[in-house]
Amino acid sequence: MRVGAARAVAVGWVRERMRADPSIEGALFSGSTVGLPDDAVLPVWSDVDVLLVRREPGVKVGKFVHRGVLLEVSTVTWEELGGPEDVLGSWVFAPMFRTDGVIADPSGRLAAVRERVAAGFADPVWVRERCAGVRRRIEAGLRAVGGSAPVAEQVLAWVFPTSFLAVWPAVAGLADPTVRRRYVRAERVLSRFGFADRYAGLLDTLDGGGVGVDAARVREHLAGLAVVFDEVSRLPREGFAFGADLGTAGRPVVFDGAAELIEAGRHREAMFWVLVTWARCHVVSGVVAPEWERAFGAVLADLGVASAADRRRRADGLLAALPGWQSVVDAVAVEAVAGWGERDWRHGDG
Repeated sequence: MRVGAARAVAVGWVRERMRADPSIEGALFSGSTVGLPDDAVLPVWSDVDVLLVRREPGVKVGKFVHRGVLLEVSTVTWEELGGPEDVLGSWVFAPMFRTDGVIADPSGRLAAVRERVAAGFADPVWVRERCAGVRRRIEAGLRAVGGSAPVAEQVLAWVFPTSFLAVWPAVAGLADPTVRRRYVRAERVLSRFGFADRYAGLLDTLDGGGVGVDAARVREHLAGLAVVFDEVSRLPREGFAFGADLGTAGRPVVFDGAAELIEAGRHREAMFWVLVTWARCHVVSGVVAPEWERAFGAVLADLGVASAADRRRRADGLLAALPGWQSVVDAVAVEAVAGWGERDWRHGDG
C-alpha cells in the first residue's frame, strides 16, 4: 500500500473516533511516516502512527488493523503537549509538527503550534534543548539500572536508556527519531555527517561487540521468540502499555521487520527489538515455562547482559562515554543546522 492511501484510512478512522468521542479535540500524524511522500510504499511491517489530543487523559489505543492498515494510536492531553515553545524543546513532539501532519484541528490550536515549530525547528537553541532532553533520558535511565524487579523488567530498564544513545545523534541531525529502527537511523545520520567510524562503538553498547549474535544466531532467537509470542498473544494483555504490540496486529512489525533487517545484513540492529519483545513477553506471562527461561537466558548471554552485574557494568561504561558522545552530537547538530533547507534528507530514513 502507498503511504497516501494508508494515511487516508487513518484520517477516516480519526473522523469516526472524534464523532464518537467529543473529548478528542485534535489529531496529527506521528512516527516514521511523517514527511514521507504519498507515493512511498508502506512496508507490511510498518504502521501509521496517530496522536490524539484530548481534553483529559485517555488510554493509549495501541496497534490495530483498520481497513487493511496497521494503525498505532496514542493519546496526549493539551497540558502534556504544552505550547509552541514546549513542543519546540521536545525531541518527542517537535518532529511531528515540522511538516503539516495535522489531521483534525477544530480549534486551530494545533495549527498555531505547527506554524511556530516549523519556523523554529532548526534553531540551534531548540536543537540543543532537544538533544539535552535525550541525554537526560539516557542518564536517568542508566543510573537507575539494577534493583530487585523481575529479570525481564530489569532488562527493559537497561535496554531502553541504552538504545537512546542511537536516538541522540538522530535528534541532533534533525532526523525523526524512530523506535524499532533507531539504530539504522543513527548509522545513517552519523555517516551523513562524517562520523561513520563511531557507529560500531554505538552498536557495541547494545550487544557487547556482536560476538554472540551473528545472523544465524539472531534467526534462532527470532524463531524461539515466535513460539513465545504466539502463546502470549492469546493471554489477557490489558493494563500493559505495550500489550497491543504483542497481539496479532503487532506480529508483522516484530517478525517481518526483523527478517527484513537480517536480510539487509543488519542482524545486530534487529536484536534490539527481538530483545525488547522477548522481555515484554516475559513481563506479560509472569511465571514462564523453564524452556522459555532458558531461551531468554540465551538471548541475554549472547548480548553479554545475563546478570544484573553485567547490566550495571554496561550502564556505567556508557555513562562514562557520554562526554565523548556529546562532542559528536554537538558537531552533528552544527552541520545539520547549517544545511537545513538545502538538503533532501530531512524526511524518512534518509
